[in-house]
Amino acid sequence: MRPVHFISGLPRSGSTLLAALLRQNPRFHAHMSSPLAGMVDTLLGEMSSRNELSVFITDGQRRQVLRGLFANYYGVEFAAEVVFDTSRVWCSKLPVLSGIFPESKMIACVRHVSWIVDSVERAIQKNALRPSFMFNFQTGGTVYNRVEGLANGDGLVGFSYNALKEAFYGEHARHLMLLQYETLVSDPAKAMAAVYDFIGEPPFRHDFDNVHFNVDEFDAHTGMPGLHAVGKKVAAAERKSVLPPDIFRRFENEAFWLNARANIRGVRVV
Repeated sequence: MRPVHFISGLPRSGSTLLAALLRQNPRFHAHMSSPLAGMVDTLLGEMSSRNELSVFITDGQRRQVLRGLFANYYGVEFAAEVVFDTSRVWCSKLPVLSGIFPESKMIACVRHVSWIVDSVERAIQKNALRPSFMFNFQTGGTVYNRVEGLANGDGLVGFSYNALKEAFYGEHARHLMLLQYETLVSDPAKAMAAVYDFIGEPPFRHDFDNVHFNVDEFDAHTGMPGLHAVGKKVAAAERKSVLPPDIFRRFENEAFWLNARANIRGVRVV
């Protein structure tokens, strides 16, 4: 089976931009989030003891079934030699994935949490006439309600953050690299060189002034046009936060990956 790697991490932290850049390499396939993470969850549940017939399923068979899922999903329709599958769920599945694909690597995109929350709220305000899937298309509430929903353990940001910490401190962290949004947009050549080195692929000359990625139809369907929009040129943009100052300060010290002493597994942070 062709090499499979994973893109995960925090939302609004550059995973779409990373996929757009990787797609420039004709040997690679990368895209926004795929349905595979949900399919893996469903299969794991059906092969668990809640199914009385699971007594006939060995762990070896479970691995084969899951490998077969990837092999068939990325079948003849995908000609790429190397596949990158994207989902924020993958950080929470690192023990599973490392068992299925022992040589796989995971690039987790990270960003200061205050700016992640700001990015989500900015998208909400930009599309004020269209209720968002992020909040079950509810029309009420305030920025404080929305932030509480994002930050709780099942929320868009809270779940991803906890999954990232689980992977970062877990025993399979050797498969993990953290790619900071700040590095990706300010020094994309350095960021991509680190990605290629981590996955063990030969370098590729990317065009950071001519990036293409379009899922406008998907974004419009979710009520958030432009959510996955990628600028043609990779560049860092200076801007003021749209968040109330107390919300912005709430998350400003959450970048645990910047604490070198806490990096007990020696995870590469770029």
